[in-house]
Amino acid sequence: MKAAAEAQRRLLDLQASDTAIAQLDHRRNTLPETARARALQADRARAAEGVIAAETIVSDLEGEQAKAESDLEPVRQRLARNEQRVADGSVTDPKALQGLLEEIGHLKRRIGELEDTQLDAMERLETAREAAERAVEAKSTLEDGLRQVLSVRQDKLAELASERGRHEAERDAIAAAVPADLLALYTRIAEKSGGVGAALLQHGRCGGCQLEANAADLNRYRAAAEDEVLRCEECNRILVRTSESGL
Repeated sequence: MKAAAEAQRRLLDLQASDTAIAQLDHRRNTLPETARARALQADRARAAEGVIAAETIVSDLEGEQAKAESDLEPVRQRLARNEQRVADGSVTDPKALQGLLEEIGHLKRRIGELEDTQLDAMERLETAREAAERAVEAKSTLEDGLRQVLSVRQDKLAELASERGRHEAERDAIAAAVPADLLALYTRIAEKSGGVGAALLQHGRCGGCQLEANAADLNRYRAAAEDEVLRCEECNRILVRTSESGL
């Protein structure tokens, strides 16, 4: 392929723009805030599960406490009625009175048992509510941290996008000055060679694969016409000659 030396040298500017764009894309895809956001999102999901679990325990204990109160109230009422019957003397039969007194004793013991159950439920409910509050606070803290990380990430993405836009504009301007057939060759090679389609031949070394040309290849490069498009024998990239090529 033939192309003016100046057009070939423009490929180095084009390559510089493409390399800069690729580096920006890599930075965008590897932002530490992205990994941190993913980790925080996973932590938040676990924290949300923890909140649900803690609130479920609170709900269960509230039901248990309500049941304890429900069980206790009729026993208290029955005790009050029996004590009233004893106090007002409405029970005159000694045997019936004795039975009533025995039932009062049984009711008092039952009330003691139920009150112990109720107190235990209240204590466990208080502990569960405190745990639920801590779970909610932990989730809120994670959400605050996530919002901060996402905000920083968004700012960095906007900055990278702006910088990429500038490089894309520069690239378009450079590409417009490169002959179509030379540009097509560069593009095909770049797609197959990790994004590098052209490299500087510097002191007999290819700037793409970093390998030195042997004596025979150097002689061929020296003998080539200025407008001949050279290719590296090792990596097949376009070799651009300048005053630094050592020819």
